Amino acid sequence: MTGTVQRTPDPSALPDPAELRTLMRDMRRLALTYKFGIDEVMTKIAILRDEFRHMANYNPVEHVGSRLKSFESIVAKCRRKGIPLTPADVQAQMFDVAGVRVTCSFVSDIYRVRDMLVGQADLTLLEERDYIAHPKPNGYQSLHLIVQVPVYLSDRVEQVVVEIQLRTIAMDFWASLEHKIFYKYGRQVPRHLTDSLKLAADVAAQLDASMERIHDEVRALAGDDEAVEHAEAVLTPEELLRTFWPPPDPSLDAEGRPRG
Repeated sequence: MTGTVQRTPDPSALPDPAELRTLMRDMRRLALTYKFGIDEVMTKIAILRDEFRHMANYNPVEHVGSRLKSFESIVAKCRRKGIPLTPADVQAQMFDVAGVRVTCSFVSDIYRVRDMLVGQADLTLLEERDYIAHPKPNGYQSLHLIVQVPVYLSDRVEQVVVEIQLRTIAMDFWASLEHKIFYKYGRQVPRHLTDSLKLAADVAAQLDASMERIHDEVRALAGDDEAVEHAEAVLTPEELLRTFWPPPDPSLDAEGRPRG
């Protein structure tokens, strides 16, 4: 008799069901902690964004997004990198589980937002990779910050690691296209496409530089007019006092009636 022999799995080689349930519960709790870490960073950026919008009449942040690695992605990366699948090892060796992406108008805005975030006392910068000053060989540009932020839970404080990526609109468009091409070809991208992507990255960098020069020139030309408009729009303390508390009319008595 021929055919494929069906082998029964060795029970001793399978994970213990109770341990597997405990692992799944602990990983769900870990994912929730990372989600809270993202919320903390997103709140910090939202506050800075609103402050600039209302106090400086300028917004350096165009868009903010976030992503949390799925359990399947975490398992795949652990296998690929040889990281034990435990919450402690994931926290210690995997720094891109929680991610926040900040899109700015100009390169100078990227560094401005970076300085404001890093300057906050409860946010710790663990690592910085500047792919704007030093682009990757394929043309990729972005500023990556690996930060640690405290998350206050009901029974403890967790220090959560979050990756923040800061890019211009052009950089983000290029990275999105490169990502789609990279996975469409299963990481084996044809040479003519990689050359085209590198050229597009160079053009995007030139566009960012040109747009920022135009922006700076417009601000410099409009600076005097804006200063005058601001001065005209702001009431002095004396004008505010006269507007809301005008001097009493001598022809009226204390009750506001004409004097007899």
